[in-house]
Amino acid sequence: MEQTRAWLKQARSVAVLTGAGISAESGVPTFRGKQGLWKQYRPEELANADAFHRDPRLVWEWYNWRRSLIAKAHPNPGHYALADLASRIPNFTLISQNVDDLHEQAGSRDVLKVHGDIWQLRCLNCGRQHIDPRPALPEIPPHCHCGGLLRPGVVWFGEELPRHIWCKALQAARTAELFLVIGTSAVVYPAASLVHIAKRAGAHIVELNITETVITNDIDDFLAGPCGEILPKLIA
Repeated sequence: MEQTRAWLKQARSVAVLTGAGISAESGVPTFRGKQGLWKQYRPEELANADAFHRDPRLVWEWYNWRRSLIAKAHPNPGHYALADLASRIPNFTLISQNVDDLHEQAGSRDVLKVHGDIWQLRCLNCGRQHIDPRPALPEIPPHCHCGGLLRPGVVWFGEELPRHIWCKALQAARTAELFLVIGTSAVVYPAASLVHIAKRAGAHIVELNITETVITNDIDDFLAGPCGEILPKLIA
């Protein structure tokens, strides 16, 4: 940890990529874990446009279940540590693959949510977007004021990432002196490509996770353990 702490003190720009692991410590089931299963459906079977067009009620029932679980969760010390770190480093970018709002609840601002936001709804008819923070939507599937069908404001399999958010994430990876990879399996692309982009640009890459991943052998430092324990110690 001392080497990473030294890099952190010296870095003028820091970028962070967080994944499901940091929210799992707050009780949010990981997307592909056994706790993330619902009625024996695999997430890949439901989180795609074809499934939604085929049976929007089924997909929305799953998202209602996910919303109810996320609504019960609270930020953990890892979330708060990142918000604290952002206040100390002028050029700090937090990129998250998570669709929950735990980073924001902990005080982080301008989070680049590359996979969208589960609380956001988007009309397939008029394109209107809005935030609905209710743990579960009473009308399934929900409809817009215009009568159009609403879909979750998340990125489904086969869809492109939000262009303006992705461009900011790319810029952060290319200019970071230190890139922290926290609680992610690093197998979901294109988000995982940010690690390699930052590495090629000369950044020190540090991974924080409870287990090694596909990138562990190619990075500069690996800190093993729960994010909620490691991050507060790292910035202490």
